[in-house]
Amino acid sequence: MGAIPTVAYAQYPEKPVTILVGYDVDSVGDQVARGLAEAARKHLPQPILVVNRPGASGTLAISEALAAKPDGYTLGMGTIGNLTVQPQRTKLSYGDPDSYVPVAKLVSYPNLLITRTNAPWTRAYEFLTYARAHPGQVTVGVPGLATIAHLNIEQLNLAAGVKLKAAYYDGPKQVAAAISGQADAANAGPAPIVPHLRSREAVALGVFGERRLPLLPEVPTFKELGFDVTLGSAQALVAPQGTPASAVKILDQAIRKALAEPAFVSLAEKTENMIDYRGPEAFAAELRQLFKANGELLRTLAINKE
Repeated sequence: MGAIPTVAYAQYPEKPVTILVGYDVDSVGDQVARGLAEAARKHLPQPILVVNRPGASGTLAISEALAAKPDGYTLGMGTIGNLTVQPQRTKLSYGDPDSYVPVAKLVSYPNLLITRTNAPWTRAYEFLTYARAHPGQVTVGVPGLATIAHLNIEQLNLAAGVKLKAAYYDGPKQVAAAISGQADAANAGPAPIVPHLRSREAVALGVFGERRLPLLPEVPTFKELGFDVTLGSAQALVAPQGTPASAVKILDQAIRKALAEPAFVSLAEKTENMIDYRGPEAFAAELRQLFKANGELLRTLAINKE
């Protein structure tokens, strides 16, 4: 895993711990990171600070975090996309899961395809029928090239025989783009979408997951509709290679307790994030499996390396 046992960090942490988030305020990662920071107050002697570093499909923040001094004071909030997809298609300062220290997986969630309320379609089959009749003309906002949300759209193109055109934004700005009509639709995790569904600014067309969401029981999965596109994402914490095992252990213990705090449980429920804790070893094993599977998916979708 890359963590080195040491006794020098018995008093860790002696100063605030910073989490770098690769997307803007109100993105899934931002909400989860800030919720974790609040919930962890009881379990760490120092606060957690959240800093947004949007850009490069979330890899800017991960690259900066993993290039930091490996002392346990700088962490990156990673997603399945920027940890298991992006390193396989573009040259980054990090690679497979053995090139950094997996600390903990926090939550997992499916993506939702949405459109504005006054769009000419309110159901997935209407949207797809229109897209088939207008190949390459229907745009779907996603949070960057080769993100999980983008891969969902490319998989749907293959499965449904359509040619949706991906439009790239720093997440979660693709949601506002769809609501304003700048894009025809958007794909994102539930957290930045649910408030717009409640205010009736947006309509959910379908869920890229195995099952319907409890808060949106009327919205079908694409799998139900005959398109087996279920790849979801997650939010997780990683640290630079060489981070002391003692620091990782302290962080992991605090994170596990924080995820059980009522405030964090409530946040997860309200934003349709499923608390999906994995400690360092289990998370590392999961990342290795996903790294392999998503490499094969990139080849299937013919998404070329840069």
